[in-house]
Parts: sequence; structure tokens; C-alpha cells
Amino acid sequence: MYKTFQGVPFSILELALVNEESDVKTSLQNSVELAQQAEKWGYNRFWLAEHHNMPGVASSATSILMGFIAANTKHIRVGSGGVMLPNHAPLIVAEQFGTLETLYPNRIDLGIGRAPGTDQATAYALRRRMANEGETFPEMLAELRSYFEDNDAALVRAIPGSGCDIPIWLLGSSDYSARLSANLGLPFSFASHFAPQLLHDALELYRYQFQPSEQLDEPYVMVAVNIIAADTDEEARYLATSLQQQFIHLAQGISAKFQPPTKKEFSAYEKALFNKSLDPLTTIIGSKETVKGKIERLLEQTNSNELIISSPIYDHDARLRSFEILAELFD
Repeated sequence: MYKTFQGVPFSILELALVNEESDVKTSLQNSVELAQQAEKWGYNRFWLAEHHNMPGVASSATSILMGFIAANTKHIRVGSGGVMLPNHAPLIVAEQFGTLETLYPNRIDLGIGRAPGTDQATAYALRRRMANEGETFPEMLAELRSYFEDNDAALVRAIPGSGCDIPIWLLGSSDYSARLSANLGLPFSFASHFAPQLLHDALELYRYQFQPSEQLDEPYVMVAVNIIAADTDEEARYLATSLQQQFIHLAQGISAKFQPPTKKEFSAYEKALFNKSLDPLTTIIGSKETVKGKIERLLEQTNSNELIISSPIYDHDARLRSFEILAELFD
């Protein structure tokens, strides 16, 4: 049901951004409208990212929001991009996603990450204890996967969840998840929309070390990118200033809602703050023709099987238009 650009499907990564002059309810309603339009335009997946204690992000209860999106769409795949597994008991995650898969069969993806998705104080509030994720994450992942097995003899079972065939993805911004997903034969999504530095190394490592599994015969890479498209390059650059302000605030530890675009000139220091995370290869800004050329360059350099796109744009109609422009490129 999805369409492609040069054989590559496009998906959407949604954070349910809360605007400076808006509220959470409006943000969630906008997410549903975007998912409905994305389904009509031919996008493959609609994933929601888990973040906590951020005034500008409303996707903290990821599985609940997934159910809301799935209930208001018909066929687009809905997933987590991702669930931060160390924040949760694996059994709870299995039950939540087993419930979603039961209600919306063959539409649910489970993307897993190992970062807290928040600051250290909030991570403690979520977990009640702190642990070394590098030491515990593989064990938690193995436990989670075991709950989806159809094993009547198991002492603890996920109900719903047991026997559900839910695709599991690993997400990462370094080579750690690249290695683990390769060893387990799982699809891998790299977060180059905020951590582009290790993109090429991680993809090369994943492909080189990949071991076939029951879930996947060959490596499958989905690259996360920022794309801000508009009818002109000038308009797109203006809209992108909201994203640039967001990364300035993140770098400075400022807690704020998503800011409207600005025409002010950023200082050299401010530019250095956002340029570190917003690489021109994976933060694509411009008109349809400009974006098309940059996407072709990205696909040539990464050989991605799929792109998952974040479009942090303040005005809801302008954000819909950005995704519509991308859909106009579909074959």
C-alpha cells in the first residue's frame, strides 16, 4: 500500500512537538491528522519517539499514542521509534505491544532503544534505580523477545503478547546497536537526524557483521533524517530556524516548548551548537527540486533500504505541506 522514491519507502518519525503558543492536546490532534494524510500519500510507517520531561515533546506515553494513531488510520504501519527499553519492565512492553498487535494485526512495529530519552534525574524517576545499559540491555532484550514466543510451559507469559509476530527493530546513534542488531539478525535504524557523525561507520559495521535470522534474511537499514521542504528554498530555510533553535536549547540545557521560526541572525556560537548535530547530508532543507537532489545524494552514500523522516516545523499546515512535497516525489 505504500509508495516509494526510486524503490525506497519513506516513513515518518513523530515526536508530537508542542508549540510555544499551543498545548499538548492540539499537538496530539495534529499527530493524528498527519498520520491520516501520510496514509493517503503513501508513507510506509508512522513511528513515535519516547521522550520524557520535555515541555516541547508530547510522545512520552508512546504505546498509548500508538493506539490512538492506529485507531484513527486504516493500514499505515504504526510503531515506536523507539521504546527506551531500560525505562520499562520487558513484560510490560510485551503486553502493551501484544495488545496493540491484537487490536491492529500486521500493523505494529516495535523499535527499541537503550538511551533514557531524558535527563538523569528523570531517568531515575522512571527506573527507580540506575544501571549500566551496556551490561543489562542485551538481557532485557532477550527477555522481551522471549515473551513473544508461543510457549505454554513458560512460568511467566505475556497475555496478550505470547505468539504475536511483531517485527522488532534496534535503534541507535552509535555502533553499539549496530553490532547487536547485526548479531541478532534484526533490522537497524540509525538516528542520523541528531547524531550524524557515526552514520557511515555504523551502517558498514551492521552490514559486515549481519547474521541471518528467522526475522530477517539480509541486512535492512532505515536511516532517520530531518527533511524540511517548502515551495521555495528561502521559505524552507526560514521554517528550519525552529529546528535550529531546538538544538541550541538542547545544547544549552534550556527546557522550552518548540519555538516559532525567526528571521534573526544566529551568532557563530549558536551556529556551532546546532551544526554539530544537523549535518547537511542528513538535515535536508529546500524546495522540492533541492530536496530531491539531496535525497538522491543521501541514498547514494548510504544505500538505505528506507528513510524515516522527521520534519520539525512550527506551523502545522506548513508541516503537512512539507510531507506532501516529499510525497510528490514518489514513483
